[in-house]
Amino acid sequence: MYSIRSSLQQKISEMFHVKHPLESENQFVVDLLTTLRQERFSPLAWVRFLAHSWEMSCKTAHDNPSLKASWLQVTLLIGILATAIMLGSFLFEGQYAAFHLLPGFLFCVIWQQSDLFWHLGLNRQAQSGELLPTVGLANTCTWLRGLGASYLLGRLSGGLSTPSWLALLVFLTGVATDILDGQVARHTRTQSKLGQIGDGEADFCLYLALTIILIQNNVLPLWLGLIMLLRFCVPLIAALASYLLFAHPVRFGSTRWGKYAGLAQSLYFVVLLAPARLMPITQLAELPLLIATLFLLIVAPVAQIMENIRGARVART
Repeated sequence: MYSIRSSLQQKISEMFHVKHPLESENQFVVDLLTTLRQERFSPLAWVRFLAHSWEMSCKTAHDNPSLKASWLQVTLLIGILATAIMLGSFLFEGQYAAFHLLPGFLFCVIWQQSDLFWHLGLNRQAQSGELLPTVGLANTCTWLRGLGASYLLGRLSGGLSTPSWLALLVFLTGVATDILDGQVARHTRTQSKLGQIGDGEADFCLYLALTIILIQNNVLPLWLGLIMLLRFCVPLIAALASYLLFAHPVRFGSTRWGKYAGLAQSLYFVVLLAPARLMPITQLAELPLLIATLFLLIVAPVAQIMENIRGARVART
């Protein structure tokens, strides 16, 4: 489901942010990145980089049978739910809708589970750096949110219109899993870089799909949708440029202002997707939420930049 750029970013992120028990593994990734830059990111260099990175992922799975078995269980669960979604589409929307949904949805689901396998090496306990033996319930919740995003992206790629009630249902399910995965991870002490990455990627894909759907349904102005998408695209582009061009990590973690911006944007989406019978209430809330969302979408990246500057100064000292 997630883009190649995001996968590359996080694979390189593994080198900078995760303390592996074997320094040779870190050095191996450093050598891959150095070679990629020296060969000026040629197609052949990319092929070698991806192949060696995939070999590392396969080695992690081979050396940790319980983690690999857990990945297979999550993949089976996602596969069953994806099949149920396809069956529901066939029964309630007809053969035409199911036929057009299938290619994009199937591609996203396969990519999603491949992405999970790719990053199994990041499934390390945040405090100790120890590799966790299973994917865990928290990450499973995150990948369920990714399944919802895959469904919406599949509809978009298939040229299917998505009614507001359906988009709202998927969105509220995504919000519930977003709340649940963090609570579960903290309660079970299974916070990991894998969870952080998966959470960001799932949010990116879900909000991307919802923004496009709202624009298609003439509910969200194009200019406003582009501003909302920049909230996710700008950090991604900056991080990729930092990793690939300068081999220096730019951290775009969670900040208080970023959380406020996410909350305001979520509430604004709920208002836009709410049923027509609630219009007297939603109309009162729409403008204040719009103003708050725009303000916070500007403040949040500024706060993140300032945090990066302070972090760089601390690192130099």
